[in-house]
Amino acid sequence: MIRVLIADDQDLVRGALAALLGTETDIEVVAQVGRGDEVVDAVLAHQVDVALLDIEMPGANGIEAAEALVDAGASCRSMIVTTFGRPGYLRKALAAGVSGFLVKDTPPDRLAEAVRRVHAGLRVIDPT
Repeated sequence: MIRVLIADDQDLVRGALAALLGTETDIEVVAQVGRGDEVVDAVLAHQVDVALLDIEMPGANGIEAAEALVDAGASCRSMIVTTFGRPGYLRKALAAGVSGFLVKDTPPDRLAEAVRRVHAGLRVIDPT
């Protein structure tokens, strides 16, 4: 079972992503947070395998949260899931150690596959 955390400041988006991933037999959403500065504690408390991080969040953005996971020595892999598919964000995210970068208009079946690939140690970058 792949244990997932969803970090997004919009309740509706968090819930929708959790519901979508909840239909997968090999993925379990074990934590949800609305602030970037809550990510590390939640990842460590829930033994998360893959963290889905929005970029724009209060407390710390998704890139800062990814860096904090690396700094904390967490074995969790991270993936940015954002509305903002700008090249500058992609470069910063990769430099911060993220394993995936998807925009939120990605087809639903590609999200679950991206989680699986990131969990397997692969890198997933949205082609758009």
